[in-house]
Amino acid sequence: MSLNRSEKEAVIVEVTSLAAKAQTLVIAEYRGITVADMTKLRADARSKGVSLSVLKNTLARRAVAGSAFEIVADQMTGPLIYGFSEDAVAAAKVVADFAKTNDKLVIRGGAFGGKALDVDGVKQLANIPSKEVLLAQVCGLLMSPMSRTAVVLGALAAQKSEGSAEVAAETAEA
Repeated sequence: MSLNRSEKEAVIVEVTSLAAKAQTLVIAEYRGITVADMTKLRADARSKGVSLSVLKNTLARRAVAGSAFEIVADQMTGPLIYGFSEDAVAAAKVVADFAKTNDKLVIRGGAFGGKALDVDGVKQLANIPSKEVLLAQVCGLLMSPMSRTAVVLGALAAQKSEGSAEVAAETAEA
């Protein structure tokens, strides 16, 4: 189905706004994927805050022109699905996880932080823990010295109270 000029402009505006908010773009070829699998992929992506779109490549190139994702415009050929995410790893994680279970989805590349990513770069980005996990790890690291100090102080206090109880018992016997 062909789009008229105003519909194309609306698509470009929408994708440009997605690209402006996003940190990551992942591009994957979807040739041969069933509708049911694509629906499952889109639902998973939506739940993780990833915007997946099947776009005409010329419209996608125009939409990312002038953005940090312009560096991958030369990779925009063939039947592609575009995944934009505000979370740095979400798009890569969703697409890479789906590609593990469905060999029809082939990761072509992507962009993050103004740099183009190849297939291995996207997979490495997907292996980075999510923001919530990283924050939990940092909190654990910050809490570790305090909890260790509390344990040591508690042991010292217990040891002192045992020592004073022994001294009081010896004094009472004498």
